[in-house]
Amino acid sequence: MPLVSGGLVYPGNPEIRITPQQEVRKGASANVSALSFGSHTGTHVDAPRHFFDDAIGVDALPLDVLMGPALLVAVPDDVMAVGEAELRRHPLAGHTRVLIRTRNSALQRRPDFVPDYTYLAPDGAAYLATLGVRLVGVDYLSVEQFHSGHHRTHRTLFEQGIVIVEGLALGEPPPGAYQLTCLPLRLVGLDGAPARAVLVGDG
Repeated sequence: MPLVSGGLVYPGNPEIRITPQQEVRKGASANVSALSFGSHTGTHVDAPRHFFDDAIGVDALPLDVLMGPALLVAVPDDVMAVGEAELRRHPLAGHTRVLIRTRNSALQRRPDFVPDYTYLAPDGAAYLATLGVRLVGVDYLSVEQFHSGHHRTHRTLFEQGIVIVEGLALGEPPPGAYQLTCLPLRLVGLDGAPARAVLVGDG
C-alpha cells in the first residue's frame, strides 16, 4: 500500500505524516523528509510481541518464512468472514505461505476506513495452522474482525508461530502460485513494522 500523508490507517493508530525537513528549492543542499507513522501502517508485518510482551519482535522473525513460494487465493465478495469452510474450497495442502484476496482489495482505494471489512475467522486461522502454514497475508489493515474484543485470530496464529502480513495490495495479481518477498523494516524489538512486499510469478 502506498504511504502518503493523511493516508489510510487503522482507527486509533498514529496518523501518517510526511513533511519536508530539508528542501533544495529553499536553499538546502539536498531533499530530506521527516516521517511519522505507526508500526502497523500500510503493508506491514505483525510480530508476536504485538500481543505477547515476552514474545519476539519483528526484527527476530525468520527471513526464510518471509521469502519463498506463496499461494494467492481469492474468496467471493459476499464472504465477510473467511473461515475453515471457505478455505477448504482451495487446495492449500503443502503450501506454507497463503495470501487471501477478498473484497477488501477494493476497499483499499477508499480514503476512509471501512469497519466491516472481511476478516480471517478464528476457525480459519486454526485450520491454516493444522496445514502447517507459516505465513498468512490479508488485504486489509487487520487479519482480525474489527473490535473483536478477543483477538483470537491473532492469538491463534501467533501461538502456532505463524507470521501475519496485513495490508497487502492483492487486487491485481490473479490467484495462483508466486514467489513472495516481504521484508519488514528492521525495527529492533518492535511489535510490527511496515514492509515492502513483492510477488513474482512462479511460472
